Amino acid sequence: MKAIKLKRILTRRISEIEDIPFLKAINTILDFRTNNETLILSDVQRDEIIASKKEIEQGLFVEHVDFNKEITLWLKEK
Repeated sequence: MKAIKLKRILTRRISEIEDIPFLKAINTILDFRTNNETLILSDVQRDEIIASKKEIEQGLFVEHVDFNKEITLWLKEK
C-alpha cells in the first residue's frame, strides 16, 4: 500500500473517532514522530548533563550489569 493511500484511509478513520483520550493518544504519537524541534533545556538541566558527562569521562560510573550485581548482593544481605 502506498503512503498516500494509507494516509487517506487513516484520515477517514480518525475523522470517525469520537473518543477524546484515544485521539489524544494518536496526537501524542504523531507529535513524537513528527517533532523535529530542538529540545530546549533549562540551565539546571544543561548543567546536570555537563556534570554527568564529566563524571563519565573521569570513570565515575558503574556499568548497568555491575550495578545489578551489587543490588542483588545487597538485597541478599538484608
